[in-house]
Amino acid sequence: MPWRASQYVAAGALAAGLLVWAAHEAWPSRRVMVALPIVVTNAYDNWADTLGRREMLSDVLTRAGISGHEYASFMKAAHTLNPRRMQPGMIFQMRRLKGADGVPPNRLVVQLDPERRVVMTRLGGDSGWSETVESIPWTTQRLRTTAVIQSNLYDALDEAIPDSFLPARQRIALAWAIADVYDWEVDFSRDVRPGDRVEVLLERLQSPTGERRFGRILAARVDVAGTPSFAFGFDNASSGRGGFYDDKGRSLRRAFLLAPLRFSHISSRFGNRFHPILKRWRNHDGTDFAAAFGTPVRATADGIVTEAGRDGGYGNLIEIRHANGIRTRYGHLSRFAAGLHVGQRVSQQQTIGYVGSTGLSTGPHLHYEFLVNGRPTNPQRKDAGAGEPVPTKLKAAFDAVRAQLLAELEPSAAPVAAPSLGSVAGSARED
Repeated sequence: MPWRASQYVAAGALAAGLLVWAAHEAWPSRRVMVALPIVVTNAYDNWADTLGRREMLSDVLTRAGISGHEYASFMKAAHTLNPRRMQPGMIFQMRRLKGADGVPPNRLVVQLDPERRVVMTRLGGDSGWSETVESIPWTTQRLRTTAVIQSNLYDALDEAIPDSFLPARQRIALAWAIADVYDWEVDFSRDVRPGDRVEVLLERLQSPTGERRFGRILAARVDVAGTPSFAFGFDNASSGRGGFYDDKGRSLRRAFLLAPLRFSHISSRFGNRFHPILKRWRNHDGTDFAAAFGTPVRATADGIVTEAGRDGGYGNLIEIRHANGIRTRYGHLSRFAAGLHVGQRVSQQQTIGYVGSTGLSTGPHLHYEFLVNGRPTNPQRKDAGAGEPVPTKLKAAFDAVRAQLLAELEPSAAPVAAPSLGSVAGSARED
């Protein structure tokens, strides 16, 4: 039976409805499907290599597969990475695509110094390499540490400070810095005794990779035979340079250093002694400091070189003229500092020569004389005088800095005149 027009209309409407329903509800193929992201967790092989003693940069690169034409291309791009300035122990971080064994790395990173690292990137194909120099962003922390001396400063810091606080080389740097602060006040080879304590407030630097190194000393306290000696860092605007001052605001800097060597051992003092070579008693006009061959010798004060050459039993000798009719002599040197000559002006703490055993000497040591108007004087008994005080106009600023530093150095300390001895000894604090 033929359909009526109304039936065709109804059938058309039903078909259209089914299509709409199918499009929106029944056909998954019409939906927009989103795939989950592919996460690459280990696309590279990473490894490190260390430059060994008597090795060159080319040795490390060859082990990494960078040789021949690849080496020439690498060196053409390496403007900062100087092969002649590579130091043993430098660590090279490298990477290549996983599974690409036998192919040169596509990235090499080496730290040149505490502030910079070089990144070498392989561009692919025959495009060669590119070099990028990156600054290392170190963060600064203010920390305190306390050590008790039993034998020497090195051992005390080693026992008190773990590697997690400062690595071994940085503990040595800290020891040198402490000695520098007290260069005019304390001779750590003879003044300190077992049980004496050292407290230091310092800045420690940390890199994004977790490397830690010593920054600078902010304040310190050293007990010498039970008597505290404070040092507070303060920038003296009038002199244009910073320095360290005691709790009374007097500079720790003096006209003369206590000794021309750091951490020196006195092997023969000023006065009458039995000469080990001449085998007879004679007056010893200076002080002998035992030290390893080649140890740097410092001028103990500003002055002008009046002698630099061979002088009989002194061996290689340097004489320096200072103010107020004072001269100092440095004998038995192995050699002089490069370029040192008579008439040259030298400054306090400047390296002028190196320990040796020239002249009448039985072993490497430094003979040091202190002459006043030509007369030998015991340098260990000379009066170095008091340091210059903080200028009056800066006294209030210094007092504020000192109070803040003391509060950090000794959080539970009593007033400076009677410091507390109750803080934790033999430990490193990060509070």
